[in-house]
Amino acid sequence: MEEQSIQRIRSTKVSGYVGQRVELQGWLHAVRRLGGVTFVILRDGWGAVQVVVEEAGQLSAIVDGEIQPESVIRLSGVVVAAPHAPGGVELHQPQMEIITPVTESLPVLIGKKEIKASLATQLDHAVVVNRHPARRAVYRLGAGVMAAFREHLNRGGFTEIQTPKLVASATESGANVFAVDYFGQKAFLAQSPQFYKQIMVGVFERVYEVAPVFRAEPHDTTRHINEYVSLDVELGFIENHFTVMGVLRDVLAHIFASLSEGYAAELALAGGVAPAVPATIPHIHFAEAQELILKLHGVDVRGEPDLSPQDERWLGAWAQAEHGSDFLFVTGYPVAKRPFYTHPDPTRPGYSNSFDLLFRGTELVTGGQRLHRYADYQAALAERGLAEEPFATYLETFRYGMPPHGGFAIGLERLLMQLTGAPNLRLTTLFPRDLNRLTP
Repeated sequence: MEEQSIQRIRSTKVSGYVGQRVELQGWLHAVRRLGGVTFVILRDGWGAVQVVVEEAGQLSAIVDGEIQPESVIRLSGVVVAAPHAPGGVELHQPQMEIITPVTESLPVLIGKKEIKASLATQLDHAVVVNRHPARRAVYRLGAGVMAAFREHLNRGGFTEIQTPKLVASATESGANVFAVDYFGQKAFLAQSPQFYKQIMVGVFERVYEVAPVFRAEPHDTTRHINEYVSLDVELGFIENHFTVMGVLRDVLAHIFASLSEGYAAELALAGGVAPAVPATIPHIHFAEAQELILKLHGVDVRGEPDLSPQDERWLGAWAQAEHGSDFLFVTGYPVAKRPFYTHPDPTRPGYSNSFDLLFRGTELVTGGQRLHRYADYQAALAERGLAEEPFATYLETFRYGMPPHGGFAIGLERLLMQLTGAPNLRLTTLFPRDLNRLTP
């Protein structure tokens, strides 16, 4: 190939080289023929560039079908301004070198704007389907969410931690855990970093973690999977759960501002619209939310210990109509529905200093204030009929001085689902693990 000294550039930088010959490397994404002209789309890890084939012999291996889409190629061409082309430029006078030829058809066609295959087929062949620009954009948005989450908390004096994912007891004291054989002992995959992030408040005061969690809940719904990425926060010296809610509001505002500023192309490809986060997110108490549902929809859910997905959708629609907000805090969930470490509401017996945050009518975040006195933990465990011994190490934290504290956890994949309007959480999960899927 001629002009080997040309330095490779990214597809997203091509518009800065009009009139110059540039080199790109990437995948043969698609071939389109219009009249007597063939258009070749080269995709790299950042975007795509259109290449115009006007003369016989140019890119003949592509034009004649000798190599198939997803072949890896090195290609050079002269950059020409073309308002009709993707990115406003295209390459003319192309020259190509084949790096890795593909000669068989793809299991799923990814050269079109939309993937037409069924969800099951897409997930079966995720190693190829995830290359599609719209799918890739979702995962890059996920990277942007994690980066902005870390950035904001680092600025706020938080310390990032990494906690064990193999644990000796179930965090939530339930049966929905994956048991594993740990050198002859029974261990579990961590449902949450909850115990450890509380412990670390006693070390750093403000901590966060970005890591997978594992829930052995036999859900088979569009909004549940069994392994997901949790963005966890815990902080000390709070007033109550409203302090935590304020921190969460600021975290989300920074995340969505960062996506709007730095990931506009990915938002457009993925069909995402970044929400405006109100200066104060509206909130409603759990009991009042149930009364509101009865008033607006004639459905009596009073006495239910939790909100159903339909309840959440109704409340989300109310928040949008009444407050113009994509977000709504529901506070004060019943103590019986929350884990034993949840702080009760001192003013409303039976309710707790906890919250869920609804984003466009779906639960996105769970959080609240935790107990911080050792005697309160002893009483809470006894009330639930739980022995102290399995929690001995955790309880030691509270025997030796802990401040009022609380935190929250954001589900990354669910955030992406609500952001992009995806109909199924599996479409915003890199390699989903659910009731029936352990591969790829």
